[in-house]
Amino acid sequence: MDIDAKTIIRAAALLGAGIAMGFGAIGPGIGEGFVGGKACEGIARQPELQGSIIRTMLIADAIAESTGIYALVIALLLIFVVA
Repeated sequence: MDIDAKTIIRAAALLGAGIAMGFGAIGPGIGEGFVGGKACEGIARQPELQGSIIRTMLIADAIAESTGIYALVIALLLIFVVA
């Protein structure tokens, strides 16, 4: 069986895309779960601040999710440009 360099590069790019999304989803998942849990604790302690806590939680979740979006961009570049 003859495997050329182009096939090896394509396989490595696809493997790299999978690894990028795998590791890129771990951080935002943990971060968003932590922020949500702390927001629930904050609302349980001071229910009158619910609106402020939820607003701050949503902003923090958006910031945490940005790293997952960067991983998605890298994975898409590896799939469609390199491979």
